Amino acid sequence: MNTTTILRAVATGERSAREVCDEALAHIEASDGAINAFTEITAERARAEADAVDARRARGESLPPLAGLPYAVKNLFDIEGLTTLAGSKVNQGLPAAHEDAVLVQRLQSAGAVLVGALNMDEYAYGFTTENTHYGPTRNPRDTTRIAGGSSGGSGAAVAARQVPLTLGSDTNGSIRVPASLCGAWGLKPTFGRLSRRGTYPFVHSIDHLGPIADSVQGLALAYDAMQGPDALDPGCHALRVQAALPSLRQGAGGLRIGVLGGYFRDFASAPARAAVDLAARTLGAHDEVLWPDAALARAAAFIVTASEGGSLHLDDLRSRPQDFEPLSVDRFISGLLQPADWYLRAQRFRRAYRDKVNALFQDWDVLIAPATPVSAPTIGSEWIEINGTSHLCRPAMGLLTQPISFAGCPVVAAPLWPEGTGGMPIGVQLIAAPWNEALCLRAARILEEAGTARMEQ
Repeated sequence: MNTTTILRAVATGERSAREVCDEALAHIEASDGAINAFTEITAERARAEADAVDARRARGESLPPLAGLPYAVKNLFDIEGLTTLAGSKVNQGLPAAHEDAVLVQRLQSAGAVLVGALNMDEYAYGFTTENTHYGPTRNPRDTTRIAGGSSGGSGAAVAARQVPLTLGSDTNGSIRVPASLCGAWGLKPTFGRLSRRGTYPFVHSIDHLGPIADSVQGLALAYDAMQGPDALDPGCHALRVQAALPSLRQGAGGLRIGVLGGYFRDFASAPARAAVDLAARTLGAHDEVLWPDAALARAAAFIVTASEGGSLHLDDLRSRPQDFEPLSVDRFISGLLQPADWYLRAQRFRRAYRDKVNALFQDWDVLIAPATPVSAPTIGSEWIEINGTSHLCRPAMGLLTQPISFAGCPVVAAPLWPEGTGGMPIGVQLIAAPWNEALCLRAARILEEAGTARMEQ
């Protein structure tokens, strides 16, 4: 069942939330051996939350907007009573969380039912979820291929129909890459839009949190439920809630939509470019737009990521480096060895860069770009080829997402199925100016209603 049918069935009493919950748990048990999306199943809690929804309906109370909807979260979100692993071995010795992360609390208040925690790259430092400690998450479309990362479990669980909604984090592309490679919908909100309290950090100055879902409506419902200021999170802006759901009922009329060229075509394979062209035709976009300083922004993002990530884990890197992933430990250490001046220069550049990016949106409401340079590579791939040039696989998966998140813009990743991918999906990014998530979602809904972007081929 998908988001729409679950919410309708629970709201009308056609099905109980407990029935929906038990069906989701059974599907996870039957399917996850092949996919490895989950690191923890919270069955007892899920049934209790589902029963609470059913009790509200039995008392004749109105139901909240996500009543009975099963969901799961990347295992860097605190879940009361569980240790927050953040994909690591080091964190196994930490105490259990004493309360849920803020966004988990808000989804529970909206009636959603938490069924578990999801696999990820260690400390969110990766693009493939080939986790040494907990095993690789496999792409449900082809289990020989990666699910993307670092929110690979979040993308795979939605694509496998284990749950219709998950939460992930996105620093350099970690919601958009799994959404693109697995064929799901993802939303990276504006930097600072949603509270990060109760989540294990990676890079404080770039980390975003957001949903992956089976539909644009699912994204909008979850996003609206999670909005709101948080006085205890200094990184969360105290802005009024700007509901995105009503915007889905608007058409393309009046939207000024452009297509990113230059860097964003140079580092996109033919199928990735074809996906953008399909989306552009549906949205009536013709003009090519050049994004300023994209390559420099990616380089600066790498400097900031490595520096802040390495600094966060300094004590453990000194005392127990053998307990880190081989895929991440060297990058954390190299970040610690960077001159401080590099970090300062990168952050100074970022301020000027954001001004240039924001100026683009004086002329455009939404900009289209590929989400990943290629469709999902096979697990264990060291290299990928883009337009005849070889690139290291893991860092190259963020070629097209890093410049966007470094600017803090909101983005919806929409799943398309162009020819030339062997039947695999590949996504496009729908990008708007900061604080304009509703415009991204509105454009995404147009693609969804036209059938251009969809969960299944």
